[in-house]
Order: sequence, then structure tokens, then C-alpha cells
Amino acid sequence: MTSYDDGNIFAKILRGEIPSLKLYEDDTAMAIMDIMPQSKGHCLVIPKAPSRNLLDADDSTLAAVMPIVGRLARAVRRAFGADGVQVAQFNEEPAGQTVFHLHFHVVPVYAGVPVARHGGGSAPQAELEEQAEQIRAALA
Repeated sequence: MTSYDDGNIFAKILRGEIPSLKLYEDDTAMAIMDIMPQSKGHCLVIPKAPSRNLLDADDSTLAAVMPIVGRLARAVRRAFGADGVQVAQFNEEPAGQTVFHLHFHVVPVYAGVPVARHGGGSAPQAELEEQAEQIRAALA
């Protein structure tokens, strides 16, 4: 397996080198808006521990981050009245992984509304900022 590259975009976001719309942060992970959302409220949970994906992550990292994923899923559902929530995590390029730092997609799903293609284009910044405020309020 290829080794971890600390030059990936999520490592840069975690170090504060690239701006993001932060929703939540603790010693374990950061949650941010996905700038290329598949649906209204699509966000990401990014563990701070360096690993490419689930295949090389420490069990302690996984145990610590999953409650955050659950908390965020409940918050986006409340914030936007979603009918369901899809949680996705990809491992290596053949499985669809495009950023090689472990992360979890939290994608609200709305009945009758198709989920957009992954990486289908950036959303307007003002729209993402508004959604981030709604999610932060639901987390509070």
C-alpha cells in the first residue's frame, strides 16, 4: 500500500494552510462543509490522525471519530429536515477515493431528490456559509 502523504488537501486544512467552513473541532477530528456537495448540507468528518483511509487507520482513531460522524448526521438531518442521511467512506482509488486522508462524507438525502455525482462541482460560498450556520446551530 502507498504511504500517507501529508501534502494532501485535508492535511493542509487540518494545519490551517487552506481555509474551510468549519462546523466542529476537537482533539480527534474536524468537521467541515464539502465544497462540492452532493446534496444540501453535505459535510465531511476528517480525523486529525494521519492515515490514508480505513485500511491503515488506528482502531482508536476509528472509535473516537464515529461518535462525531453520528452527531453530525443527526445535526444535518435536523438542520435541513432531511428524510435520511448517507454516510460514505472510500478506500483507495479503485473504490472511489480521491483525497488520500481518511474522511467520512455525511450526505443528507431528501425523498424524490437525486443525490448529485461525487465531485460534480463547487457550490457558491454564500450558500455553503448559510448551510454551515444551520448545522452549527443544530450541533449546539
